[in-house]
Amino acid sequence: MPKTIKNTMAWTVAACMAVQLLTACERSSNLAERSPVPEGQPGSASLYEEPGLSKYDPPIQLSFVRENNDALEEILKELPGESLEHNRWTELYEEVLGIRVTYDWTEWSSIYSRKLGVSLASGDIPDIVRVNASQLRVLSNAGLIQDLSEVYDEYATPLTRKVLSEEGTGPFETVTLDGKLMAIPETNSSIEGAMFLWIRTDWLERLGLQPPQTMAEVLAISKAFTQQDPDGNGKHDTYGLAVTKYLWDPVMGLTGFMAGYGAYPGIWIKDKTGKLVYGGIQPEVKHALQVLQELYRTGQIDREFAFKDGVKASDWIEHEQVGMMYGEQWGSFLVQSSREHNPQAEWQAFPLVSESGAAPKVPLPFSTNQFLAVKQGVQHPEALIKLINLHLEKNWGATSEVERYYNAPQAVWKLSPVTPFPVQKNLEAFRELETFRRNGDASVLQDEAKTIQKRIAAYEAGGADSETGWGWERTYGPSGAFSILDGYERKSQLLYESFVGAPTETMIEKQNILNNLQIDAFLDIIQGRPLSGFDNFVAQWNKLGGEQITAEVNDWYAEKGGSSK
Repeated sequence: MPKTIKNTMAWTVAACMAVQLLTACERSSNLAERSPVPEGQPGSASLYEEPGLSKYDPPIQLSFVRENNDALEEILKELPGESLEHNRWTELYEEVLGIRVTYDWTEWSSIYSRKLGVSLASGDIPDIVRVNASQLRVLSNAGLIQDLSEVYDEYATPLTRKVLSEEGTGPFETVTLDGKLMAIPETNSSIEGAMFLWIRTDWLERLGLQPPQTMAEVLAISKAFTQQDPDGNGKHDTYGLAVTKYLWDPVMGLTGFMAGYGAYPGIWIKDKTGKLVYGGIQPEVKHALQVLQELYRTGQIDREFAFKDGVKASDWIEHEQVGMMYGEQWGSFLVQSSREHNPQAEWQAFPLVSESGAAPKVPLPFSTNQFLAVKQGVQHPEALIKLINLHLEKNWGATSEVERYYNAPQAVWKLSPVTPFPVQKNLEAFRELETFRRNGDASVLQDEAKTIQKRIAAYEAGGADSETGWGWERTYGPSGAFSILDGYERKSQLLYESFVGAPTETMIEKQNILNNLQIDAFLDIIQGRPLSGFDNFVAQWNKLGGEQITAEVNDWYAEKGGSSK
């Protein structure tokens, strides 16, 4: 996203989305059993009454481009006869909506972005194109995409409107240019970006340590995990804290660590005067970098972290060489790899702590950064809205069949060219589970919570399949990550990003330069360069466009009346 510095590799996206959106279903209905409702066109019939789910007769065709990756290939290996181009979702869209989905091209993640950039630059785009906010503005200025204001108003179902509004007005403000809705936001969940501190609790017990209440105690644990042989192998081969070269990764990143010092380097926040400022240039960041520099100097962070991406860094976890990491709720499924080598390895999520011991603010970057636009000249732009409507209906609507269209048990939702989802569904599932745990009434469990409970129950039963439920229990159990997130929300600890508008003109031109400048400066300081490098970075950041961006962000804020989510 333009306003945060979050370098996330394909493995991270695949793992994160798989956990965020995995579900299965006990409640389903056969769509074919519903009585057709005439559409008023000769020979056509729809399975739904809503205009947003009506069927084209004859069918129409919509083209996309598609990113492929290992996660998708693994899913397809388990689904004989299905492919990216022809699968249960493409069949459903044609059967119910009369929309034939095609792909102009598909490409592997490693070169997809580059190929898409060339396509956008040449104006050779498919009927429906997924873009970021900057690309959207360029396409809109060039007159290459359509205004979707009227078709959204007319065709979006109540369920779609509800789901797409759960992130507030920010996603729609981003795609509203000159008063026109130029794309449909693929709303992502800001609240799912909440950070936790994952700790090897068996190491804590072995060394006689307690969970941390302050950052000083986090540092003490890190030192003990590095110097006191927590794995008991007699070797000096462990680290206190996992960090990768992508400093703001959703797992093994530093966002949660810095929040412990009141530093929020990836988001726009309000200062004491009520103005918006960029968190990455505030003095609290300098202090946090100083602490990290000491961790690096004393060997508590791998000396080669700046050369390791998430895949390489995850080896530390798997081979029991690290005892702590900051990460999102799905971190349980990453740390579970250590149990393959040592079934006695135990991890647990803990709340973020602060330097003072007071409850810290937990930063939530504005996370909606992908948008679906319709090429100028496409005869039926409302078809995009219909695809979104049906995807939500078949997974969370009255006619849901999520065992077929969401998790079979593979994450088959990924086969759809559009993948909207309710952004707070995971937290809601946890709350259903909590109600069930209190009163034992299984009727409170909806589709997702019901399936999660089965997995937790398998873990608690301790049978042959118990390990399949370990990660689910660590995330959704009584003391799991979502119990902490629930507490964050109840205690008003969540700090939503204050700037949620479309990228400003200077952001479009300068943001990548500023992002790279920040990463390079922070990596240098952590690895031992003088701390004065932070002040030099701040001066350069302002000079190279940051000062102008700050003015533009505050102009936007003033136009909104000084309020945001």
